[in-house]
Amino acid sequence: MNELVWTVELESGESFTGTAAAEGEVRILTDLPEGRLKSVAAQMHLPRRETDRVFLNGFQSWSHCPERGSRDILRGLSHLPRLGVRSFGLEKYGDYYFLPYPEQEGVSHGESYGYFRRGEEYHLVASLDETNGYTLLEYDFQSGMLRMRRDCGGLRCGGTFRAFDLFFAAGGEDEVFDAWFAAMGVRPRTEEKIAGYSSWYNRYQNIDAACIRSDLAACAEELSPGDLFQIDDGWEPKVGDWLTPDRKKFPRGLKPLADDIHARGLRAGLWLAPFVCQRGSEIWKKHRDWLLDYNGRPWFCGVNWGGFYSLDIDKPAVQSYLQQVFRRVLDEWGFDLVKLDFLYGAAPLGSETETRAGRMIRAMELLRELCGEKLILGCGVPLMPAFGRVDYCRIGCDVGLDWDGSRLMQLTHRERVSTRQSIENTVYRRQLNGRAFGNDPDVFFLRTENLKLTEKQKRTLAEVNALLGDVWLTSDDMGRYSEKQRKRYRELRALREAENLRVAVDGGIEIRCTAGGEERVFSVDTGK
Repeated sequence: MNELVWTVELESGESFTGTAAAEGEVRILTDLPEGRLKSVAAQMHLPRRETDRVFLNGFQSWSHCPERGSRDILRGLSHLPRLGVRSFGLEKYGDYYFLPYPEQEGVSHGESYGYFRRGEEYHLVASLDETNGYTLLEYDFQSGMLRMRRDCGGLRCGGTFRAFDLFFAAGGEDEVFDAWFAAMGVRPRTEEKIAGYSSWYNRYQNIDAACIRSDLAACAEELSPGDLFQIDDGWEPKVGDWLTPDRKKFPRGLKPLADDIHARGLRAGLWLAPFVCQRGSEIWKKHRDWLLDYNGRPWFCGVNWGGFYSLDIDKPAVQSYLQQVFRRVLDEWGFDLVKLDFLYGAAPLGSETETRAGRMIRAMELLRELCGEKLILGCGVPLMPAFGRVDYCRIGCDVGLDWDGSRLMQLTHRERVSTRQSIENTVYRRQLNGRAFGNDPDVFFLRTENLKLTEKQKRTLAEVNALLGDVWLTSDDMGRYSEKQRKRYRELRALREAENLRVAVDGGIEIRCTAGGEERVFSVDTGK
């Protein structure tokens, strides 16, 4: 049995320490005087063999987080010019701005949960509650030390404080993950798998009513009743302005399109980024006071759409605006599902009364309240605050129209667009599927036009998504499918009903299952 040594330090210099057995549910409570927290930390000796593998969950949906070994190095942004990083806001997409990256061989870090794997034996280390701060995990193969910290510096304290809420388990993959979710009391909101279409990866923002209707007519020939037809980014005048569609593109608005989707027997989905706005939007021009303030300046989230910023969810005007938005989208226009993106923008910072994780949880609860029983597909969100609060959730980065992006893109951040990295996240976050929510691995492709993926790469992406995700969407113009492609689509769709799934990742990734009454093996090559 491993011993966990913990320490709570206040800004006043006072410190409190203790030990706990690292087994099962471990809730560390300590009585603290009035003051502010400086650090909350714990560590334990957990030596591993050089051949063992470690997985530590990345900060948000898009953060690349495969299993790593004793020789691997987790890269941050130190290789990039500092001025360029700040100008483009690259550090804001992940945890770079509040968590150091040692960039040393065999040292990796993550948030909320992780595991150590030797063959089929898993040693799970996970948080049970992130309200008091993200649980930051760092492991060093060389020293064999697992270090944990609460992301709660500066939080005001006094009285009983929950320093850590942890869960430890060892055993088989399903055994340890089932036990963790049972201990949290988290269940998925739905067990339904969804398939369908998204407009993004063929048309991107270049959509209008005519092309959406054309895509709908083509998809309706192949999709099944109840499938999803999702209108993605590009319908709004500017990101942040959600009450009225772009009148040039959608002169009659979106309700007629939602009605047309329903008339085809499909469910209607719509993309929004509710917690952010882009420079030049009406919110940016007229409601600068709605933006989240950081030292007298609005919080800059990144370079998408020419630059975008966080809304302050504590502003009554922002809450009222979001109520209007979701009432219009869900009740007046009649959409059945909302894909809510760039959600990390709600909680980049904490305060002396709330951690950034606590704020993120509160933001997700707000979305659940606003959407009622309508379906939410979360994206660009720290995962644990989304557990049990969204119906479906992206668990990887955006796929690309090529395999791994340009060399320049490969030098950026862990959250970049990459088909290869998307597949790896689908494999290594598979345990969340059907436990936290339905996993969305992003889209697959069968088309040959407007695409640089090889046939093998397309096959790998489509098969992994069909087997390991609960959301299975394409962005192809299905009206251009050949008979061979239509047959392939139906074969892949049937693969989603495969049973007895087993994933092996030593010596190459293999997915074994029973499909169509036969035992089948799928090899997953994510090599460069």
